[in-house]
Amino acid sequence: MSQPSAADRGTDSTRHFDSLFATHHEAVFKYCARRLGPTEAEDAVADVFAITWRRLDAVPPGDASRAWLIGVAYKVVGNRFRSRRRRNRLAQRLLSEQAAIGHIADSPVVDTRLIHQALDELSRADRELIRLSSWDGLSRPEIAQVLGISVNAVDQRLHRARSRLKVHFDRVSSQGKSSRPEEASI
Repeated sequence: MSQPSAADRGTDSTRHFDSLFATHHEAVFKYCARRLGPTEAEDAVADVFAITWRRLDAVPPGDASRAWLIGVAYKVVGNRFRSRRRRNRLAQRLLSEQAAIGHIADSPVVDTRLIHQALDELSRADRELIRLSSWDGLSRPEIAQVLGISVNAVDQRLHRARSRLKVHFDRVSSQGKSSRPEEASI
């Protein structure tokens, strides 16, 4: 008896995946949408089925596959909630850091979208430093270990990254104020 060829196994895998997708996509989407809303649910479902494709051999046969897929969706949704909390904590830390230096002391409410916009304008390296420090709560020695640099280098780079963030935040927040209709000049 001959073994199936790699092409046959690939075709079988594709058929199995297609069958899982056709059978369970709606249930997985409904599960994710109830927890995340329809817009974010699409991305979550894509993550679930990407994981399913990578772990296709782990999917149990028959009716148990639906529960397995919902279990994966549960973990994906949990990861998305944790990401949201981390983003919100980062925004709060950035607000408190900037308030501490008197940067936004006269503004009791800051739109977190402005913080994210300013953060997005930083280089990848600067964003990573800010996130490791403020979002992940790592100490300077821990950041140095993660990045493979000295603590002194972390201090210098983090100081510069925060300064650049302040510049970008000032610019985006002033653009936000001038773009409001009631404040725009005629």
